[in-house]
Amino acid sequence: MNNPKTRNLLLYIFIGLMLVVIFFGISNGGQEPGTIKFTDLVRRIQSDDVAGIRVVGDQLIITFRDRSTATTSKGAESTAQEQLLQFGVTPEQIDSITWDFQQPSNWPAVGFSVLTGLLPILLIGGLIFFMLRQAQGSNNQAMAFGKSRARMFSGDQPSVTFDDVAGADEAKAELAEVVEFLKEPEKFIQLGARIPKGVLLVGSPGTGKTLLAKAVAGEAGVPFFSISGSEFVEMFVGVGASRVRDLFSQAKRHSPCIIFIDEIDAVGRQRGAGLGGSHDEREQTLNQILVEMDGFDTDTNVIVVAATNRPDILDPALLRPGRFDRRVVLDRPDVKGREAIIKVHVRGKPMASDVDLKTLARATPGFVGADIENMVNEAAILAARKNKKTIANSDFQEAIERILLGPERKSRVINKQEQCITAYHEAGHAVVGCLLPHSDPVRKVTIIPRGMSGGSTLFLPDEDINYISRSRIKDQIVAALAGRAAEEIVFNEITTGAASDLEQVTRLTRAMVTRFGMSDKLGPMMFGQKEEMIFLGREISEQRDYSEAVAQEIDSEVRAIVTWAYAEALRLLRENRSKLDAVAVRLLEVETIEAEELLAIMGEARRQKPGEFQIPPAPSARPAASGSQETAEEGGSDLKPLGAAPTPA
Repeated sequence: MNNPKTRNLLLYIFIGLMLVVIFFGISNGGQEPGTIKFTDLVRRIQSDDVAGIRVVGDQLIITFRDRSTATTSKGAESTAQEQLLQFGVTPEQIDSITWDFQQPSNWPAVGFSVLTGLLPILLIGGLIFFMLRQAQGSNNQAMAFGKSRARMFSGDQPSVTFDDVAGADEAKAELAEVVEFLKEPEKFIQLGARIPKGVLLVGSPGTGKTLLAKAVAGEAGVPFFSISGSEFVEMFVGVGASRVRDLFSQAKRHSPCIIFIDEIDAVGRQRGAGLGGSHDEREQTLNQILVEMDGFDTDTNVIVVAATNRPDILDPALLRPGRFDRRVVLDRPDVKGREAIIKVHVRGKPMASDVDLKTLARATPGFVGADIENMVNEAAILAARKNKKTIANSDFQEAIERILLGPERKSRVINKQEQCITAYHEAGHAVVGCLLPHSDPVRKVTIIPRGMSGGSTLFLPDEDINYISRSRIKDQIVAALAGRAAEEIVFNEITTGAASDLEQVTRLTRAMVTRFGMSDKLGPMMFGQKEEMIFLGREISEQRDYSEAVAQEIDSEVRAIVTWAYAEALRLLRENRSKLDAVAVRLLEVETIEAEELLAIMGEARRQKPGEFQIPPAPSARPAASGSQETAEEGGSDLKPLGAAPTPA
C-alpha cells in the first residue's frame, strides 16, 4: 500500500465501482415496462393475448403471448381476479392465465434515492481525497529534489563480467584487486593495508571505461551505485551538494559497496575557473565530493570509481592520494588486444571460413573497443544486406573502409575530365607512397567518392607505432603533397582537390618545428604554450613565449620544409612518370586498385632513397585554394593531360 501507483489504482477502481452501481440503480429503479389501462388488460384477456400476470401489491406486471410486457394498477379494495370478474372476464379466462403473487418490495426505488442523495457527498469526498494525495505527492517530489538519482545494482544477476572486457589486462588486474578487497578484506587488513578510496579510469573515448565499470559491478557481488557527473548539477543552488550527501549516505548504509561516477569532469573541473566567479554550483558539488571521499567521517568500505577522458582539467585536490589513490589508464589496444576484442564481439555471430581474426587485428591499427564493435556490427549489416548466411572477410574489409573513409557514393555523377584529375591525384599519392622508404604501406587506391572526398588512398601501417620518427613524418608530408604534384606534372595546373592535403601538411610541419623539436635550424625546443579555458575544455589560442624574430624563423623553417617536400614529390613522380600513368589508367578502368595489384604495377621501382633535405635558395610560393579533401572540384575544360598521359574516353 506504500506504492503510489497501487494507491492511485485502488482509487480509480473505487470510482469505477461507484459509477457502475449508480448506472444499474438508475437502470433498475428509473426505467419501467410500458403502462396500459386496466380496461386494456381486460380486452387483451378476452382476446386470449395474456400469458401470465405477476401481482406485486397493487401493481400488475403482464406478460403477453408475444413475450412483451406491460404494467397496470388495480384497486386496493379487492383482488385482481374479483375486479376482472366485475369487468366481464369469465372464470375460465382467468384460470387460463398463469398467476404469480409476490410481496411488495420497494428496494430499487429506495436504493436509487439513497444513492442519489449520497452521490454529491461521495464525489466531493473523492475529489478532496484526490487533491490531498496530489498535494502530498508534489510535496514528496519537492523534498526529493535533493535526493541522489544514482541507480543501484545488487550484482545478483550480472550482465557484464571481466570475461566481456578484452584488450585491457592491466586495467582488469587493478580493478580485480579492488573487487577482491571487497570480497575478502581480512586478507589485506591483517597486513595493515587499507582499502583504496577511489580509482580513476582514464582513457580516450571508446576505450571501455564504462564497460569496465559495469564489469566491476558484475564481479564484485556488492551494491553498485551508478551516476553521471552531470546528474548532480541542477539550476537550483545547493542541489548538487545535497545529492552528493544523499548518495554517500545511501552507500554507507549498503557498505561495502562501489560508487561509479561517469564523466566526472562535469563536476570535477579545477576550481577558481568559473565564468561567474569562484563560488558556483559546480564548485559546491566538488567540495562536497572531496569531503565525502576524505573527510572526518570516512571510515567506511565505500570505493569510488570515476571515469574521464580529460584528466588534465580535474582539480588537483581530487587527484591526490587519499581520494583517488589509483589512476588506471586504458590506452588504445595493441594488435593482441584488438584480436581479443574482436573475439568478444564476434561471439555468437556466424563467421565465414575465410575470416582471420589476426589479419583483421593487424588491419585496424588505432581502433579502440567502440570502433571494433562498430566494425563488427557494420560487417554484419553488410552481410545481411547481401542476403548472406555468414559474415565474410570482404564484409569486414568494407566495414573498415566505411569507418575510415565513409560510405561509397557510386551514384555521384562525375564528368570524364574530373575523373581523370582524381585518378592522377590519387595515383600521385599511391606512387610516392610506394617509393618512400618510411611511408606507411598503401592498402587501397580508389576514385570512387567516399564521404566528402572524391577519391581515397588508404595508408595503413603493418604494425602499431608508438613513436613517430622525423623520417616518417617527412615521408608523410611528401606523400600528402604528391597528389598536387601529380596534377601539376600531368595537367600543368592545380585544383582545389589538395586543400585537405595542404592542411595536413601545414599542421604536421609546424608540429615538427614547434612541438617536436625536429628542426636543425631551431634546435630541440618547444615554442608556444597551449592556452585553454578550463570550463570550455578546449584549446582556444596559443600563448606565444617567443619573439617576433623567432616567429619569423619558425615560418621560414616551415616554409622551407614544405617547399623541399613538394620538390621531392615532383622529382619522384617525374622519374617514375610511366608508373604514374599506369596507375592512373588502371584506376580509370577499374576505379579501385588493391595493394597487390599496385605493387605489381610498381614492379622494382619501390622504396627508393629520398633526396637529401636542402633548403631551396628561392622557394616558389604558389597560393592554394581551399576545398574539400581529395575532391577535384570544378576542374575546368582547360586541364589537359601532358606528355605520355592518356586522355580518358
